[in-house]
Amino acid sequence: MSVEYVSRVPRPPLDRLIDDLYYLEGVPPYARLMLPPAPGALLIVNLGAPFRIRAGGDLESADYADGCVVTMPTRAYEFGYPIPTRSVGAHVKPWGLAPFLPMPAAELCDRPVTIEQVWGRPAVAGLRDRLAAADGPHEMLTLLEQELMRRLGETAGLGLVRHTGSVIAATGGAVAIGDLRTAAGVSSTHLAQRFKSLVGVTPKRLARSYRFTTTMLTIDPAGPIDWGELAARAGYFDQAHFGHEFRAFTGLTPTRYVEVRQRFLREHPGHVLEGWPLPAD
Repeated sequence: MSVEYVSRVPRPPLDRLIDDLYYLEGVPPYARLMLPPAPGALLIVNLGAPFRIRAGGDLESADYADGCVVTMPTRAYEFGYPIPTRSVGAHVKPWGLAPFLPMPAAELCDRPVTIEQVWGRPAVAGLRDRLAAADGPHEMLTLLEQELMRRLGETAGLGLVRHTGSVIAATGGAVAIGDLRTAAGVSSTHLAQRFKSLVGVTPKRLARSYRFTTTMLTIDPAGPIDWGELAARAGYFDQAHFGHEFRAFTGLTPTRYVEVRQRFLREHPGHVLEGWPLPAD
């Protein structure tokens, strides 16, 4: 059984918070997949057997039966998928979960929680029942969109964080945070507090994540790589600085990362999930 993956951008105003809604069903290419830390958040409503997540090397893995919420990570996390797997979810902008959380995003940094802990058991059970009875993936995405629209409310400071975060995103993290603070007319402390509450990390850390991710996505695992040139082009002090950053984010050296990417390409050419998750087996 192959993997079926369907996605679409939600309608306004959710599109200012969410990159896409998606449906996933089938047999993953590997039982365990490692996701490098991207500047984004994740919401999953699980419709199959429980899956496991290990967020960071110092935490035990945990089972998630109903689904999970992952705010913007600072380290790689590992998914252990059941075979087969089935879920719907949303790839969320770094600040996009804030209107749907009953707690500050910082409390969940690198610590995924079940979706029941966020929305409550009765609400999640009802949503899962509606999704399970839906007529195909597109109707399921519409149901999830409706649930998110229903829960969307006002969030203090979101406009500031969204605007500043969008500038960071547009520059790939190559922007002076002090300039953003000045342009916004707020203090560094206020801006950092708003980001910690709504994103989970400071604007400086968000910029660091965008810069790293932008650099990673330029790596072509099929061709020769001049690591020194790549590091310099991305604005890292030197190749050693880049290598340290790589290990801090992923737990892998740059060379090992390329080897794992090459394994995926070799074993599953043209796979719908190729490009970001990595084999963790």
